Amino acid sequence: MAGSRAEYDAALVRLEAEARTGDAREAERLHAAGKRTARERIDFLLDPGSFVEEFMLAETQATDFGMAERRRPTDGIVLGSGAVDGRLIYVFAQDRTILQGGVGSAHGEKIAYALETATRLGVPIVGLYDSVGARIQEGLDVTRAVGRIFAAATQASGAVPQISAIMGPCVGVAAYTPMLGDFVVMVEGSGQMFVSNPTSIRQATGVDVSVEELGGAMVHAEMTGVADLVVPDDASCLQAIRKLLSFLPASHAAVPPPTTPAEPNASVDLARVVPDQIGEPYDVHEVICGLVDGGELMELKARFATNLIVGLARLDGQVVGLVANQPAVRGGALDAQGATKAAGFIRFCDAFGVPLISLVDTAGFVPSVEQEHGGIVRAVARMFFSYAEATVPKIAVYLGRGYGGAKQAMATREMGADQLFLWPGVELAIMEAESAVSILYRREIESAADPAEARRERVAEFNARYAGPFDALAKQFAHAAIRPEETRERLIRALRLLVGKQVVRPPKKRSLLPI
Repeated sequence: MAGSRAEYDAALVRLEAEARTGDAREAERLHAAGKRTARERIDFLLDPGSFVEEFMLAETQATDFGMAERRRPTDGIVLGSGAVDGRLIYVFAQDRTILQGGVGSAHGEKIAYALETATRLGVPIVGLYDSVGARIQEGLDVTRAVGRIFAAATQASGAVPQISAIMGPCVGVAAYTPMLGDFVVMVEGSGQMFVSNPTSIRQATGVDVSVEELGGAMVHAEMTGVADLVVPDDASCLQAIRKLLSFLPASHAAVPPPTTPAEPNASVDLARVVPDQIGEPYDVHEVICGLVDGGELMELKARFATNLIVGLARLDGQVVGLVANQPAVRGGALDAQGATKAAGFIRFCDAFGVPLISLVDTAGFVPSVEQEHGGIVRAVARMFFSYAEATVPKIAVYLGRGYGGAKQAMATREMGADQLFLWPGVELAIMEAESAVSILYRREIESAADPAEARRERVAEFNARYAGPFDALAKQFAHAAIRPEETRERLIRALRLLVGKQVVRPPKKRSLLPI
């Protein structure tokens, strides 16, 4: 612009004020709903005074359909760098106070820039989503910008951690972007994510559905498994992101930040958690609580596939990824949902150098027509692939049962476990004794004078000979049998042993999306 320095300064101040203020009425509506504005969210997330904004005065270049009069500085998205606990990150937040946070061409180009820059610098990227969706007024310019986002997020996959917070609507093509990242945090009641909106579904199918029923936080927490964490409000969401970042490295070339080692929960008696009677249900959370620093597990997808637990914790100050069967749910048996959940988590840990610890007590696979038709074969194959492919340190502890292919999916030496330990009383076999005896000794049992007694004898014999820990130790299935109270120390020593582990594999593109 032409003019004096004073005129230039005045124009700059006016534009920056417009960018920071947005629509005051929309800000009031957000506050009335218990939500924060984009800038308030960024300020809450980052260390005080650390945010450096970029492209504040970017505007859409579209002029059709009245867009020339509607253009505003920032184009509805706030973007820049900042620090969380002193560690650099990139962050962007869709701004509902400017153009309703709608995705336009400049808006999309800014998001793509943030993803590309974070990847180039090797720092995590956090996206805070809250938008009415794409602006159809901008036509192909919007689709081109969204395509650039998809490409940038894909290139960032496995290179830097990507965290997406769904703090408002995330609709249509915009819903894909968070799914190209690593973690999704959803705010209950205000965050929704779906491809087809309720109006489109009603027109196409005649079915009436609300936005919450279609793609609310509980849908994605319990049914789809999309949501890694569900939180009640904006503040909890941003606090959860800060906590999650504390477990993550800056990039694939870095290591997760260590902390001062802390003792596990002293109230947990590991020797008493697992029942003496094999197959009796118990909560594996108690085992985890008695093993990890401070008894603290940051569990992910906690409401989805509850028969299997995944999450991040620390051992002796070092970040580890935990994959554990949950005997309190379906006897810890694996299903398609649990296998899919585990596969994605294992591949994330592998990409970012997080050692994996498996706690195994599984009755096998869930037997049902629904599981077979739901693709359990494909899902378990993904889990096999993910675990065998992983080159990070891999340690397994067998707490109870390990039957058939399910134990392979959870961790065995032939699948690449570097250290494998057995607790007293474990049962390991190709299948559970009752089923094995029914196949191997069917005719003998049927012809016996007392079939029930003959069955009991054969089951006892099978367990003693083939299913107990001593057969596994004699055949070098496991490195050692350990007492429960020794487990934490053995895990710590194993991690120290494996710190320099190196595996040479054919060069390949790293990707976090399951096969």
